Order: sequence, then structure tokens, then C-alpha cells
Amino acid sequence: MLVPIQNIYCIIMAGGIGSRFWPLSRTSKPKQFIDILGTGKSLLQQTFERMTKICPRENILIVTSNDYEALIHEQIPGLSSNQVLLEPLRRNTAPCIAYATYRIQQQNPDAIVIVAPSDHLILNEERFIETIEKGVEFASKNNALVTLGMQPNRPETGYGYIQISKPVKEIQSLYKVKTFTEKPNLELAQKFVESGEFYWNSGLFVWSISSIMQALERYLPEVNSIFKDIVPVYGTEKEPQQIALSYSECRNVSIDYGVMEKADNVYVVCAEFGWSDLGTWGSLYNHLPHDSNENAGISNNLMLYQTSNSLFNINPEKLAVVQGLDDFIVVDTRDVLLICRKQDEQQIKNFVNDIIISKKDFA
Repeated sequence: MLVPIQNIYCIIMAGGIGSRFWPLSRTSKPKQFIDILGTGKSLLQQTFERMTKICPRENILIVTSNDYEALIHEQIPGLSSNQVLLEPLRRNTAPCIAYATYRIQQQNPDAIVIVAPSDHLILNEERFIETIEKGVEFASKNNALVTLGMQPNRPETGYGYIQISKPVKEIQSLYKVKTFTEKPNLELAQKFVESGEFYWNSGLFVWSISSIMQALERYLPEVNSIFKDIVPVYGTEKEPQQIALSYSECRNVSIDYGVMEKADNVYVVCAEFGWSDLGTWGSLYNHLPHDSNENAGISNNLMLYQTSNSLFNINPEKLAVVQGLDDFIVVDTRDVLLICRKQDEQQIKNFVNDIIISKKDFA
């Protein structure tokens, strides 16, 4: 790779609450801080280690909620205070990225930045790194916003889609983006997959500091000015107080909606490296080993009878004996038991909203 490694930076977004993974993911400790896959490392720890293979450790910034500052330092010891950016309010991905962008611009205006969610699964790291390096090379030479598109293997309704246009001749698997489409219904998703023109939107991005700053200024001027106008306080003792004020004035908007769907310089590197956004229990089920009855379980103490197509995450201190279930999610923690049909798992977010109102201690 021709880009000097000291110019490569990474923003890890780690502020979400992961409500669709309730009750394992809780407000006090969301899914990015949990060893959901049973590997001995949290999703955040896996993401951080993966990015250290691409850029210097000191060039990785983690953006998270004020509530999770201690968890970040506990799980990734040795981070400087300048590497952990604290959000006082949740305002979606565009303000998060704008804040981190201006902090990086202060350090290195020549930076090429990789933006990565903290809670994604990537099975083939070697291929992931190769794909990112393609994006870094292209972004370093062009005024381009690069995203990573995943080869779909099923008509998934839980992901957004990217439609490709003409290929970029000098780089294999790199295309100009034609359109972004939000989560489609099953019939439309089927057509997308059959067409061969659509890829899953991974939420992984690569761009130069100058390219994203131009895009923010053009497409989200009010968000951009909030963070641009306070550049003199970054890195000073006034920063936390000023950021609290800035976030209170900032609207909730995603980078996809605010910038990527509007910009005319968006490109996609199409790839397949065993990716999942692990957004739901169902997506986790697809990536776990299955028994002969298509059950998947994270538990050493699980006995199943006449049970199929189900996912179990059971408190390791308990023995669970289950008979007669088909297509269910069963999650048992120290203080909560969830039993839900897999096909109805989108309702879990609604369950959590109700719990916040009536039984807040369990949220």
C-alpha cells in the first residue's frame, strides 16, 4: 500500500445501546462490550484488534457515550484521553463522524480515515484488510467517499442495499454507486439479489479528511458548522462543556441519509469476507454452529428434546432442559428470561421500549 501508514486513521463508533440484543445487551453494558460469540473477547475488542493491523494503534479513535467511558478503558487499556471521544447525547452517525473528523483534522490534515462500527462480525480478516486497502488507495488519490458493499447470499430485509453503476477500471471490484435503498420488503429484496446489481450496505466507510469535510459542508452544513466552529477548544479543558452544548443543538441524522445518499462522488468496493452487522439474534443464529436439528446454542448446560430451528443463550450457571420448541429465541440471563419466536424478533425493540417505561431496572 502506497499510503504512509502514519496517515491512516480509524474511527470506531461504539455508542449504541443494542436494544435488539436485549436482554443480553443492556443500557448499562451494550452488545459491543459483550462476548456475544463466545470467543473470550467482546465485539469492541475484536474490532480494535482488527484495526491495529491496518493503522497505528494511536491513530484509532473510539466515539462512545459518556456512560461507557469506563468500559472503554477497561476493555482497551492504554488508550490516551484523546483517543476516546465522549458524546453527551445520542445523535446518530453523522454528528459522531463530524466530531471525530475535526479532531483528526487537527492532528493530521492528510489523514485517510476508515469508519467502522464496533459491533460487526468479520470472519475473514485477511480479505477484509485487502478490501480496506483498496478503499484507502482510491480515497488517497480521489475526491471520493468509499463504502464497502457485501455480496448478498439471501434476500435479507434487515439490511440496506447499494446499487452499483459503472466499474472503476483501475481497481477490481470498485464501482460508482448508482443508488442507496433502505431496508426493502422480501419481494423487493429477492429482486435485488437476482439482479446482481445490489450489495448489502455494510456501514463501513473510507475517505480522506478533505473529502468528508467537503461533503459535510455541502450536504449537512448545519451539523458541519457546529463542530467546525469549536475547533479551538478541541484538546482543551473546555472541550467537554462545549461538546455538551454542541450536541444539544445538533439534530439526529445518519451519515447515510445526510451525506451518502445525496453525494455524487460515492464509490463502493464490493467484497465478501464473512460479514454480518450482528444487529439481531437472528443474524447471530446464522453465524453459529447448528446441531442436526438446526438449533444453535451458547451454553454448556443445554438439553434439547423435539426442538428445532431455535437459538439459545443460557446463563452458564443454569441447566436448561427444553422440549417441543420450533423457531424460537430463548435468552436467559441472571435476572431476565426472553422467549420469542424468531420470526417476530423485530418486536424485541418494542419490548425494550415498554420495559424502559414500566420496569426500567431491566432495560
